[in-house]
This record gives sequence, C-alpha cells and structure tokens, in this order.
Amino acid sequence: MRKKVLFTIINMNVGGTEKSLLNMVSVMPKDKYDITILMLEEYGGFLKFIPSNIRLEFLSGYNNIKDLLNEPPQSIALNLLKKGRIIKGGTILLLHIITKILNNRSAFFKYVLRTYPTLEQEYDVAVAYAGPTDFISYLVMNKIKAKKKIQWVHFDVTKIGFNKNFAAQIYNKFDKVFVGSNEGRDKLVNLLPAIREKTEVFQYIVSPQLISSQAKEGKGFNDNFDGLKILTVGRLSIEKGQDLAIHVLAKLKNEGLNVKWYCVGEGNSRQTYEDLIEKYELKEYFILLGSDPNPYPYMDQCDIYVQPSRHEGYCITLAEARCFKKPIITTNFTGANEQIKTGKTGLIVGPDVDEIYHALRLLIHDRKLREKFSDNLTKEEFISDVQVEKFI
Repeated sequence: MRKKVLFTIINMNVGGTEKSLLNMVSVMPKDKYDITILMLEEYGGFLKFIPSNIRLEFLSGYNNIKDLLNEPPQSIALNLLKKGRIIKGGTILLLHIITKILNNRSAFFKYVLRTYPTLEQEYDVAVAYAGPTDFISYLVMNKIKAKKKIQWVHFDVTKIGFNKNFAAQIYNKFDKVFVGSNEGRDKLVNLLPAIREKTEVFQYIVSPQLISSQAKEGKGFNDNFDGLKILTVGRLSIEKGQDLAIHVLAKLKNEGLNVKWYCVGEGNSRQTYEDLIEKYELKEYFILLGSDPNPYPYMDQCDIYVQPSRHEGYCITLAEARCFKKPIITTNFTGANEQIKTGKTGLIVGPDVDEIYHALRLLIHDRKLREKFSDNLTKEEFISDVQVEKFI
C-alpha cells in the first residue's frame, strides 16, 4: 500500500522553496507514495510543472482570512470598529495586543482558524514545507491528521523575522525538523537547543539530468552579444543583492570591459533597480529578463554565474548553476561554503561591492582560472538519491 504524504506550502510562485519542492516530489517513487500538495492559494508560475500524479488541494476560504494573516491586525481592527463591527474589531485588537505581549501568534492563528475543521484525510506524513512560515506550521500541527509530522526550515533564521517564542512552542511537537545546510542547522539549534536531537540537515534535491534536458527547451539569450555574459538568478529583492551587482557592473564598464550582466527573476525591487540602472547608464548592459520558470538555458549559455545574495538558507539556484559547470562567484551566505570550495570550484566573497568586483575582474581577465573552476565542478557528484532515502 502506498504511503500518503502531504506537503503544505503557500503557493507555487517561482522561487527556491517552490523549486525544491518540485524536485522533491518529482523523484519520490510513484509506486510507493500517494502525494498531495496543499497550497494556501492557487497561484504561481510553477503550478504547470507539478507532475500529473500529484494531487493538488487548496485551503478552502483562504481569501477570507488572507488579509487577517498578512495585513497589520491593528489596521484591520480599527477599520472594523469604524464600521460598527465592535465585537470582531475588539477581538482582533485584543488578540493583537496579546500577540505583542507574548511575541507568539498562536492565539491569533487559533482565532483565524476557529471555523476550520480538522481535515478528514489522515496522512502517514504531513510536512510543513514552507518554513519558517508560522501559519503553515500551526496549520499542519493543529488542523491536519498524520502519524508523523515534519517541519522544514529553508532560510537563515538569524536573518529573517524568525519568531523564536512561537518556534520554541511548536517545533518541539514535530517528529523531525529538516534544515538545508549544516550552518543553517547550527544557527537554528543555537536559538532552539531543545530541538537539537530531532533536527537534521537535508540538502536540496537537484537532478542534473532533468536540469540539462530542460536547458534545451527554453529560449536563452537572444541578443547576439559577443562579450562575456554574467548571469544571476533570483527574486528581485534586497536580500538577493542585485543592487550590489549593478554597482559592480558600473565599475567594470568604467574600465571598458566587454561584459553584460543578465538577471532572471521578478520582485518588488524592480523599480529601485531600474532607477539604479538608469543612474549608472547601464540600460544596455544590465538586463532584467523578468521571471522565467526555466532559467536553465541562460545558465547553460552564460560565461560566469554570480550569486550576490545578502542571505540565503541554502540557495538552490547556486546548486543548479553548479550543474552547468560554469565558473561561479558567490557571497558568503549560510551554506555557501558547503556548495563552493573557494579557489577550487569558485570564489566566495563578502556581500560587498568591492569584494564582488575584484573577484569578478579576476575571473574576467583569467581564462585559465575559469577553466580550472569548470573542470573541478565537472568532477563533483550530486547526492540526491541519498537525500530521498533520508526522507523515506
């Protein structure tokens, strides 16, 4: 009999967490697992890539509670009070005050989900995959029946809005907590030592064969540029560091170097970056390509891959870039040194304009160093099968 497994996530937006889930469910044996993905909302560029054997479900009535979860509760409460809805507005305001005092949203989530019954289906394993996302953790622990429950942590808990009080209360109830890197695990258990024994590293699953085949399906570069193509893939946001890249390119172009920098991704910092590109007169040389669920043709065709992130949990785009054996520069975020051996398979630098500039300038001028990094990456093996066995 196939085991029933549930993964819970916000949506299937084009991002690293969603991509890692796609990779995960794609390699789990169909004859052994009956897999369901429960999403809060039916949305995202990766929806169409979910394998046909995966059952999709969506949280009923999520649109009715979305604002409560994502907007400032005090604003919602005041609007309700102005409309004369005294009881509901007062309740939300009181819960907001309690949440602030306790620094724990459990009581608020309980109120939000008060009319939601526990899901009828019982699973062998239920996974709060979009972690750390407090609402999903609470939902899996309190509204889903499963013999075992797993919490996944994808991000550096010292760099994001991680609620230690909430996590200390709820993570201890999970049977297992998976983190994407050794460094990430160390940071989590330093904050929550009580969960040390149940916390393990689970490196993200990347299939070089699948990625290589997808690289042949997309469009890739179409501007016939004959210089060195630099590539970055990631959401356009301050933590991903594309602003650092723009400053670096300005310095390189001032030296007259024949390079272009391309960014695959979309996000709320686009306008800020467009203004910065215009300021440095880089419109022809720093190209925002927008979101693309298949960035692999660009990875395959670029000359140098740069990951300028200020922080990451593991960085699946860096793992994917390694599949194409291109010389890599990455900033020293959590888990970077578990993917790149600096001086051997790439260069690890600080999230600093000058450090990225000097590393990139070195690679641009030193073809033999680029070839060395590519050759060494060719000798590396990915351990996806081992990770799947760990989950099983």
